[in-house]
Amino acid sequence: MKHLLLSPAGRSLRALLGAALSLIGLIGLGGCASPAKAPVPVVQVILLPQPGDQPTGVVIQTGQTVETLTQPYRSVSAAADQPPSVGTVEPAQVEQTYAPLFKVAPPKGVRYLLYFQPGTTRLTADSQAELPRIQAETGRHPGVEILVVGHTDTTGTLEANDALSLRRAREVGKLLEQSGLPAGRIEAIGRGERELAVPTADEVNEPLNRRVEILVR
Repeated sequence: MKHLLLSPAGRSLRALLGAALSLIGLIGLGGCASPAKAPVPVVQVILLPQPGDQPTGVVIQTGQTVETLTQPYRSVSAAADQPPSVGTVEPAQVEQTYAPLFKVAPPKGVRYLLYFQPGTTRLTADSQAELPRIQAETGRHPGVEILVVGHTDTTGTLEANDALSLRRAREVGKLLEQSGLPAGRIEAIGRGERELAVPTADEVNEPLNRRVEILVR
C-alpha cells in the first residue's frame, strides 16, 4: 500500500503528490506481497490539519468516482478497479505510522534573507556568516521546494537591475545546492527594483533592498 499525507495550503496538488511519492520511495513504505500472487496496487490519501485550523481540502478522483476530503484526518483508500473507501484515521496513529515522513517534511512558512554588496553578487560579511546555518537548516529537509527571489536597490537602470537580481538569486540557489538540495527543487527568479523592502527614490543606495529572499515551502 502507498500512502499520501496531504497538507495543501500554499502548494499545488501536483507538487504535493510529487513530494509525497518521492518521500515514500525514500523511506520504503509499502505492503507485503504474497509470493504466489501479484499485489493489488492500493493508495491511501490522508488529509492533514492546517495551522490555526485554517480551512483545507483536497479532491481525489479514482476512475469515474470523485471524493472530496475537507476534514482533517479523513482518508480515501483506493485499489485498482474498485470503488474508493472513505474513512477517518486517528491522529496518534498517523503520527506513529508516518514518523519518518514527518521528520523530512518541509518546515512551515520559513523565510530567510541574505544581503549583498553594492552592484555585485557578493554577500555582505554578515550574510556570509549566516549562510552555513541556512544551508544546514534547508539541507535537513530533502523534500522541500525553495523559491529564491533576487532584489536590488534603485541604483542603475531597470534592465540592469533585473539582470543583477536574477544573478543574485541563481548564485544563492547554487549555494543551497551545496547543502544537498536537488537543483530541480530550487527555483530562482529576479524582481529587480520592483519590490523594495525600503521604498526610496531612484538612484538610492539602500542596503536593505540589495537582498535575496529564500522561501521554503
